[in-house]
Amino acid sequence: MAPSIDASTVVASSAAKASFLSTPEPEMITPTIAPVTKDPKRANAWKKKALEDLTDEDILAMPESEYMNDVQTAYFRAKLVQLKNDILANAGETTEHLREDTVVVPDPADRATIEEEHALELRTRDRERKLLKKIEQSISRIDSGEYGYCDETGEPIGVGRLLARPTASLSLEAQQRRELKQKMFGD
Repeated sequence: MAPSIDASTVVASSAAKASFLSTPEPEMITPTIAPVTKDPKRANAWKKKALEDLTDEDILAMPESEYMNDVQTAYFRAKLVQLKNDILANAGETTEHLREDTVVVPDPADRATIEEEHALELRTRDRERKLLKKIEQSISRIDSGEYGYCDETGEPIGVGRLLARPTASLSLEAQQRRELKQKMFGD
């Protein structure tokens, strides 16, 4: 004898299937990039300020005709050197932190937590080690006069992109093309 099925169960089941099958695929939303607005009051402010007093906004407000002039290259060099020094200071703190936490903990759960924290910290330092190489390359590009220009196209990378990622060596379009190729064909 077959089990009896309630009519409400059949209706609910078919309604669930219908709603599942009729759900449209989510649309891909492309991010809109807001245009960078330059403050005309700051356009010449960089001429009156010392290098140490310049801000990202001052560099961003500079006219395009001044792209990668001596002031901008000096500003980015200082930014890269500061980033390098911060990473090296963090590396020293990590060494000290790992030495302090070598206490034997009898509880396996506590020991696992400490080991996981160490693994996370070491992964972070490994990423910073790779970033240090990029920082060194960027500083040498400043020295050779190639900083701020795309490796592939030779076009300006743009001040906004360099402020966000001082180690960028590709323009936004070239970077997108490279990422698309990697996604399609693998590494």
